[in-house]
Amino acid sequence: MCFPSHEIVKQLLLAGLALMLIFEGLLPLFAPKAWRETIQRILAFNDGQLRFVGLLSMLAGLALLYLVS
Repeated sequence: MCFPSHEIVKQLLLAGLALMLIFEGLLPLFAPKAWRETIQRILAFNDGQLRFVGLLSMLAGLALLYLVS
């Protein structure tokens, strides 16, 4: 089995982080009021609800990685 070099892995991780930051910045840039309202709603979640949202986010990310690889 051939593994990618550390440089390729580092580049991919940094590219993924860069894309995440770009997408995370779109809502506060173009709709700051909606972003604030969303954050206020999230702050009202209890711990179980936050964990569930985190789980769904992780599963969506894993599914997307599976689809593109």
